Amino acid sequence: MIGLQEEHDAPPPPPAHAPRLAARIFAADGVLASALKLEHRPQQEKMARAVAAALKADEPLLFEAGTGVGKSLAYLLPGIIHAVDQSRQLVVSTHTIALQEQLEQADLPLCRRVLAAAPELEAYGKFKSAVLVGKANYLCTTRLVAALRDKHELFATPEHAELQRIAAWAETAAEGLRHELSPPPAPEVWELINADSSGCARKYCDCTRCFYQRARARLRSAQVIIVNHSLLFAHLAGGGAAEKGGARGVLFPDDFVVLDEAHTVPDVATDHFGMRVSSYGTDRLLKHLYNPKTKRGLLAKFGDARDRQLVDDALEAAHQFFAFVDERLLTKQAVVRVREAGFAEPWMDEPLGALHLAMKKRADKLEDGRERDELQEQAGKVRTLQTSLRQFLNVADTDQQVYWVERSGRRQTIVTLRTAPIDVAPLLREALLERHTAVVFTSATLAVGGDIGAFQQRVGAAGARTAVEASPFDFARNLRVFVATDVPLPSAQDARLALETLTDYIDFCTRRTAGGSLVLFTSYADMRAVAAVLEPVYDGARRPFFLQGRDTSRTELARQLRAAGNGVLFGTDSFWTGIDVPGDALSQVIITRLPFEVPSHPVLEARAEWIRERGGDPFTELTLPDALIKFRQGAGRLIRTARDRGVLTILDSRIVQKSYGRRFLECLPGRGPVRMNQTDRVERFQPFL
Repeated sequence: MIGLQEEHDAPPPPPAHAPRLAARIFAADGVLASALKLEHRPQQEKMARAVAAALKADEPLLFEAGTGVGKSLAYLLPGIIHAVDQSRQLVVSTHTIALQEQLEQADLPLCRRVLAAAPELEAYGKFKSAVLVGKANYLCTTRLVAALRDKHELFATPEHAELQRIAAWAETAAEGLRHELSPPPAPEVWELINADSSGCARKYCDCTRCFYQRARARLRSAQVIIVNHSLLFAHLAGGGAAEKGGARGVLFPDDFVVLDEAHTVPDVATDHFGMRVSSYGTDRLLKHLYNPKTKRGLLAKFGDARDRQLVDDALEAAHQFFAFVDERLLTKQAVVRVREAGFAEPWMDEPLGALHLAMKKRADKLEDGRERDELQEQAGKVRTLQTSLRQFLNVADTDQQVYWVERSGRRQTIVTLRTAPIDVAPLLREALLERHTAVVFTSATLAVGGDIGAFQQRVGAAGARTAVEASPFDFARNLRVFVATDVPLPSAQDARLALETLTDYIDFCTRRTAGGSLVLFTSYADMRAVAAVLEPVYDGARRPFFLQGRDTSRTELARQLRAAGNGVLFGTDSFWTGIDVPGDALSQVIITRLPFEVPSHPVLEARAEWIRERGGDPFTELTLPDALIKFRQGAGRLIRTARDRGVLTILDSRIVQKSYGRRFLECLPGRGPVRMNQTDRVERFQPFL
């Protein structure tokens, strides 16, 4: 009877109007078509209905939506309705800044227009949204005041002017974000005044003045939160909603999530679910405590001579350790896998242990407050560094983790120890799919040959509902594909001839195509070699030329290509996905090589071994599916709107010479390719005029 009485008295569940209202909005005679005069897209309606059903059921969904389906509205509108009805938060995660900006500046305002267009939907149009940015990007005014007070202990004299410049900017700053300040703040100064510290907390900060605390307040009241994959998985690696004690939810208690550009999720998760300890990061952490050269740092104020000597000892040990790793493993290669313990001595273990203990004791002597919390936090970072180094040097769980060291940085002087999970699926399943909430994976490229099965396995979503809706664009009319059959294979002995032929084709194709061209490479060396030959040619023709890697961001290069109208942009890995240049400013994409990943990288090598041990074939299960997805992404840069038309030119003869080549050709929409060689290409290569 007690149980029946409790059940009878339980409040009714919140309404779930998303399925009904999604049908009302996206139908052929729905709000989008009738009130806003937007074209009805059957594929978009199907996606919106599927998303609404998944949200209501709190179930996962994997949905491939081809370019032009309108997937953003198809998940945003049902998601907003569900968030308002359920008093829950919709988290939308993207991989690129461009899509984040599109959602914030274009798609969400359009959602408000849609919801305001019908009386039944009007209440939903009052939803609030916010963008989640990492704490280190915000200025903390409390820490700024403390830094100004203690500037003589924390900063060298030349840095005092920089601190004053930041303080003056803070008086009028809009959001208090680092990128708003030009020129950017000095890293060593920003590190002591940003919000990524226990010293920036509600109990210490004036929530009306601290930029981060104001941003947090906006997040708490928002129904829609936009984040990027990198920050999302950084939080999930730290526990996410589960760490906050929520029984349901991924990032925040009781939220539900849409992962757009989801084809990148396995790689981003692999990166963040691993461990990373660098010589640069170690040096910054220790010099934040005390810099022996400048005599500045936290322990200049709170520590004594012994504490400062312990930092000096740790810095010396770190220098010896990373120099040894560099000399022992990285003199011939920039990336080297570590398979067993014993490759280096634990030189840093004892100095870090002594420093951690001293800092704990020093913090315990301070009264409760911001300074004590900050010192305890830094002691915790020292302890985490010590623990991470121990784990790496033990090389204990090679059946689950891959270990490697690498050299990086502009001068190739940063040495980093890294680990990554060999199989990321169980971690994704635990962090996303076992949180009793809806998680929608969507992208224009999730499937291989129309089958999402390979992606399902990669993200641990076996059994989840899947759907594929092709692009509504008329590719048969607006896309022409050309394949060069006589470019020597990448493995050919005469590498010079292969590169010369590649260069000749790029010159030929870009000269004969009106509008802009994006040339996609798989090798920085090839890209630079071709650029050295062709840049003077483009300059002579007064044609704007853009090359990745010249201190210009990807976002800015894409903007410049859009503005140029007839530019040529050479790009590598990051340009295969996520950039959007509609119209004649991009009328040709040239794929120089099929995008197979280098199998010698430790993560790919370990995964190949793992697949082989289970009786599988690494090429068909890993290498080929990944290359097909990336190929589809690269080709997808071309036709971005229904009015676009353009040429896709493929300069890798393996696509017609190898048996797997047909798999790539089957990925392409529209008509089959026109084959050409250097003898007949003038007649056969016929781009749009």
